[in-house]
Amino acid sequence: MSVATLEQRAVSPAAEEAGRIVVKDVNRIFRQEAGPDVIALDQVNLEIEPGKFYSLLGPSGCGKSTLLRNIAGLDHVTSGEITLDGEVIDGPHFLRGLVFQQPTLFPWKTIEQNVATGLEARGILKEKGHEVQEYIRLVGLEGFEKVYPHQVSGGMAQRASLARALVNHPKVLLMDEPLGALDAFTRMQMQEEILRIWQDRGTTIVFVTHDIDEAVYLSDKIVIMTPRPGKIQEVIDVPIGRPRNRNHPDFWRIRSHILKIFGFSPEHAESYQI
Repeated sequence: MSVATLEQRAVSPAAEEAGRIVVKDVNRIFRQEAGPDVIALDQVNLEIEPGKFYSLLGPSGCGKSTLLRNIAGLDHVTSGEITLDGEVIDGPHFLRGLVFQQPTLFPWKTIEQNVATGLEARGILKEKGHEVQEYIRLVGLEGFEKVYPHQVSGGMAQRASLARALVNHPKVLLMDEPLGALDAFTRMQMQEEILRIWQDRGTTIVFVTHDIDEAVYLSDKIVIMTPRPGKIQEVIDVPIGRPRNRNHPDFWRIRSHILKIFGFSPEHAESYQI
């Protein structure tokens, strides 16, 4: 398949489902009874374009997951605001799907029942239940509908979590280090699956990672965050066609630039995670 075809698929056929996130002057301060307050986010401003793949990259404790949780509506900003298509986010909503590092499936439910959880909670399972099989097929779990989470691999469980989020037709898919617990081979397979699904659905994705190579391989834009208090240090465009070659000079150029931002020598850095 040509690069042009992939780029066209990235905004169709479901681009109308893609949402625009605007983070404006956001601060998040955790008050402590003993000790100083913790400033997790400090005057964060960011616009996430609809249908694009954004990665949040930065050292542990820099506020990546805090920002994601605020976008998800699981946490509330101290000041500033975050909007989805102009509407202020003030709590969780199915239009913002969330996938965690661990699959968080219900162990007493089958894969099929787990995927259907959101539709059931919204009271539309009878109306939309036929879509459960569609999304199970989309994530490559056809034939595993009746098995339980403990009977499948970590990668397969994470696919089920992805289907559970997607079946609600979210405008934004938020992913908090969803591949961090997987082995290297499964992780690369899942990277390809996430790209395939994103290109098929056209949903906006915000993806938290510590892995520089992963960020360059997946993203349209990489948001570099500073050590706490978390600020946006730089937003890096990744103007590389798809499918991407990890050994392409442009890939290595962007990777080297990011390593330098974090104070590593690209020639001698042995670890590409921060």
